[in-house]
Amino acid sequence: MATKIRLKRIGRRNRPFYRVIIIDSRKRRDGLAIEQVGWYDPLKSEKDTNFVLQEDRIIAWLQLGAQVSDPVNKLMKRSGLAYRWHLMAQGLSSEDIEKAVAKWKVERLEVLVNRKKAKLNKKEKIKEAKAAEKAPAEEPVAEEAPVEEAPAEEPVAEEAPVEEAPAKDSDK
Repeated sequence: MATKIRLKRIGRRNRPFYRVIIIDSRKRRDGLAIEQVGWYDPLKSEKDTNFVLQEDRIIAWLQLGAQVSDPVNKLMKRSGLAYRWHLMAQGLSSEDIEKAVAKWKVERLEVLVNRKKAKLNKKEKIKEAKAAEKAPAEEPVAEEAPVEEAPAEEPVAEEAPVEEAPAKDSDK
């Protein structure tokens, strides 16, 4: 049986909520699932806490040949599960996989912290720019220093236009 790991929409209108499910690929989106392995809430503002995946069950289904849909693959990347599966497919030992995933998680935290700092810096720059726009209107205009005039350039002698001879008619 061709199985897929994909999202099943539940929730009311304009308030989406998804379950991460294992389902036969021939069934419709909201059809009967074989197993539920997580959930995803796109309306939560925190990107790290708006989903939960049962990593061991997803790995087990991937080993059985289940295919992952694109949205679920993005969730797996955010949690580090896609990287773990990649390392497992390469045939690394479990100790090496754990070390690599732990290193990835540390780097991921640094990236998230740097993104937050960059976002705050951007907001501060916008506030400063708005404050700078208001400030010049309130400040008195300073007198301009006299500008020294450049020495006058010598006029360049213009060349006389060359008159061309009329074209000869060759049809005579």
